[in-house]
Amino acid sequence: MTQVAGSELGERVPGRRWTVRLDPVGRGSAEVRVSCSRPACAEQRLPSTAEGRTAAVAHLKAHLRAMPAPRADTYCACRAEGCHPHLPDTGGRARTEPWRCGGPVVLAVVADRAGRWWQALECCSRCAAATPGARTAVTSRPPEAGARPAPAVAGTPQFSDGQAAATGTAVPGPRPTPTVPRPVPPRRRRVPEKRVSQRIIPRDLRPESLRDELVELGDLFRAYQRRDEPDLAMLADLQERKARAFLTWSDVSCDVTLRLEATRAEQAAAVIRRQHQHRTGEAVEGEGTGVARLLTVPTHWEYVRSVLAHVAAHAPLPGAEARLLVLMLTLRTAHSGTGNLVGQDLNGLGLTDPASLLSELTATGWLDLPCTVEDLLTSRPENAVPITVPSLVPTEDGSVFPFGRKTRPKLSGWAQRVVSDKKLRKKKASAPTRLLALTLATRTDTAGRLGADGKGVPFDDLIAHVPVPVSELLLLIDQLTSLDWLADTAATDTHLTATLTDRVLPLTCPLPE
Repeated sequence: MTQVAGSELGERVPGRRWTVRLDPVGRGSAEVRVSCSRPACAEQRLPSTAEGRTAAVAHLKAHLRAMPAPRADTYCACRAEGCHPHLPDTGGRARTEPWRCGGPVVLAVVADRAGRWWQALECCSRCAAATPGARTAVTSRPPEAGARPAPAVAGTPQFSDGQAAATGTAVPGPRPTPTVPRPVPPRRRRVPEKRVSQRIIPRDLRPESLRDELVELGDLFRAYQRRDEPDLAMLADLQERKARAFLTWSDVSCDVTLRLEATRAEQAAAVIRRQHQHRTGEAVEGEGTGVARLLTVPTHWEYVRSVLAHVAAHAPLPGAEARLLVLMLTLRTAHSGTGNLVGQDLNGLGLTDPASLLSELTATGWLDLPCTVEDLLTSRPENAVPITVPSLVPTEDGSVFPFGRKTRPKLSGWAQRVVSDKKLRKKKASAPTRLLALTLATRTDTAGRLGADGKGVPFDDLIAHVPVPVSELLLLIDQLTSLDWLADTAATDTHLTATLTDRVLPLTCPLPE
């Protein structure tokens, strides 16, 4: 059997195979080189990869058109490469056939996924099926008696090895152009919509100048968000441009929400402009010389006064010391009803007996502590104590105060800065004195004079926030005057007139005119 098989192998001829490659010409150049393994095919150079891939596929198709049909008396061209059907038999018995192929001989085409090479080869249908990515272009037919090879078509590539003419198995007549696998071109990316303030700008928005303005505004706002340092003057200008553009957009599209957003942008521009003037010390219209205040936004001033009014109406304990402690704890927990506290925050308020006040607040249920009062008073910043004020925990109707999470620490920091003023701390001012200083800071005009019009503050208003007798209140006023908090102090039967000194003017929260 072995001798017979050997004679059959000698009578067969190896299958044809050739490869078309696409390679770069060199570094720094976009040109590509198309080469074919057939010696008769000349190398081609093309200016781009796309043109090179088109030329390579066209060259391979021309070869497939020019060659005869697959020969039925060939053995697989892939046999020399050790393909899967030709692996050695591991069953331990002698093989009765020199190969394990099956089916008719076909012309298979294999393409690289990256589009760098294409290969055509003659092999059996079993080998073609076992080759990943292979496609069958043409299948052989049984040889006919007396058949002669078909003449070559003029102007098409010829094979230099002469195997096409050496066989008598060609099938005359034209065949359909075989299909050559090509890499799938990448899908085009969709052009993103233009946006400004989370709104999509319609492509057909007219006039075009309005659409261009909105597109530019969107780009400018996004560029501003990427800045390392804020520029309030620039941001105010952008908000003013946005207000004008959105107002025009609202008129064109009859969208009321755009007009509302234009109004909000105009208000934001005014607030940002005012904040910029306060920070830079520029003169603000109607305010005289600008002051770099700790709280720069007028809405924050109103928030402070709302907290003072809430504490005056809902303080669980009487007395000025309890009022100051409740105010500081309210500012610390105003947003969510919870906050962190350390002993230093309480020991610097000038309280006579902070432990007793804390015990009374926990006894009334106004304050919840996870530890003892002594542990709270001795706690350090690295081990802050979480506290809870149940009455300030938000309900389904919302929070008690209108400001948000980011505003709360600003208000709390402002109050801590007032009560821990350098001169108040150095003279060990009492808690009622610090509470009066904090109250007066919210009762001035832009120039620092008490009252919105500079005509003073009623004593009844001061006593409502600092619950002490009038006689003691006058002593506290004298003390603040000696500590360089007040100047030009004068008291009548009903009002107190004075001016906060330039030293503490940055701590003031002016009243609306």
